[in-house]
Amino acid sequence: MHFSIPETEVRSDENGSSYVAYNIHVNGVLHCRVRYRQLLGLHEQMKKEYGNNVVPAFPPKKIFTLTPAEVDQRRELLEKYMQAVRQDPILGSSEIFNSFLRKAQQETQKIPTEDVQLEIYLSNGQKVNINILTSDQTEDVLEAVASKLDLPDELVGYFSLFLVQEREDGGCTYVRKLQEFELPYVSVTSLHSPEYHIVLRKSYWDTAYDSDVMDNRVGLNLLYAQTVSDIERGWILVNKDQHRQLKSLQEKGSKKEFIRLAQTLKYYGYIKFDPCITDFPEKGCHVIVGAGNNELNFHVKLPSEQMKEGSFKVTRMRCWRVTSSQVPVANGTTNPSSSTKCDVKLELAFEYLMSKDRLQWVTITSQQAIMMSICLQSMVDELMVKKSGGSIKKQMQKKRLNGTVHRSDSQQAVKSPPLLDSPDPPREQVVKLSTKLSSVSLRGLSSSNSASDISGNDFHGNYAFEGIGDDDL
Repeated sequence: MHFSIPETEVRSDENGSSYVAYNIHVNGVLHCRVRYRQLLGLHEQMKKEYGNNVVPAFPPKKIFTLTPAEVDQRRELLEKYMQAVRQDPILGSSEIFNSFLRKAQQETQKIPTEDVQLEIYLSNGQKVNINILTSDQTEDVLEAVASKLDLPDELVGYFSLFLVQEREDGGCTYVRKLQEFELPYVSVTSLHSPEYHIVLRKSYWDTAYDSDVMDNRVGLNLLYAQTVSDIERGWILVNKDQHRQLKSLQEKGSKKEFIRLAQTLKYYGYIKFDPCITDFPEKGCHVIVGAGNNELNFHVKLPSEQMKEGSFKVTRMRCWRVTSSQVPVANGTTNPSSSTKCDVKLELAFEYLMSKDRLQWVTITSQQAIMMSICLQSMVDELMVKKSGGSIKKQMQKKRLNGTVHRSDSQQAVKSPPLLDSPDPPREQVVKLSTKLSSVSLRGLSSSNSASDISGNDFHGNYAFEGIGDDDL
């Protein structure tokens, strides 16, 4: 996640006294406004819990009122402080830090704690209405959805909640995966737009985990609905013969066989991003990026109009970074100290091992740069867990033993017939998944072996790591 404090505001408190508020943005979007003393309080809490040697240095207090230049200097120092805390594996995942951000988010949006109903979408467009508190964090909301669907505890960790924006063309943009430091209800309602909603989607990359999910009836239906949806939107490529086989399996209700066949198709399990810009293989190239199979896949349109395709494996990325910058809107001024409205420009850059002795930086300019970064990080995390002999199931078992997986009594009492449970589903809801599938347009490239593709060697070189180590990542 990318934390920044791009701006400050002079605000008034309850007594009418003015103060400087520091606007903390996450992924280029305002998350909360805080005062210096609130951040100082957070710092003191973390110091008490983890010690001086772990917590980064905090910008010092000033005796006299700060000048505008000093306010801006403090803003920069606080931004670096927040970034350092978030990047620390202990501090960034601590409950002290996350609860501070959740409380600040709720206070900033002025949403009181109360009972509300929240709509969570499934991949096939169905909605699940859950009763929660406005102050419930992401894990609480995820568990409430799982309880409503009757999804077992051991499978909750295979799914996540994503903030999604519906586009005018009928497609959707995955904005971000909801994090532990935010309140889903506050996050979606504070956007004040019906275009945004929360979607439940699987959150793993290794297709071997599909077997765990498919062993459960609800898990199977969730995975099936997502697979059909990805085919419909063109995220998974299907040729005519495969299309015919899939339709036949769908008509028979053979969901497992349908998924097994889909697993063999190009881009199964990938998340596709909106068209953006890259500097590879040339500056200013238009590209469609997909994340999956431990790689970023590029469909690049060169300035010459030629189309090329290739992939960057996460195991060959030495490091990556996300940067943001303020870009004045049209007819604006470039003076950063002015009050002119600015847009946030986001870039993901990664250093890639092109060949045995050649590293090269590749940059993607996209408003989904942080979502791409989250995908890369989750791929690395999953690979490291598997390398150490772990799995999602083992992690969930460990959480349950530690008592961190919980469902309230009220949630357990809600045992209405699961939405994905009909042995013979009313063919209106999952349905017409069948009719929709028959009208799938085969978008994208139909074959990865066309002459215009960039070869694997062009992207990957001729050297591969023997595994994943700290130096590799």
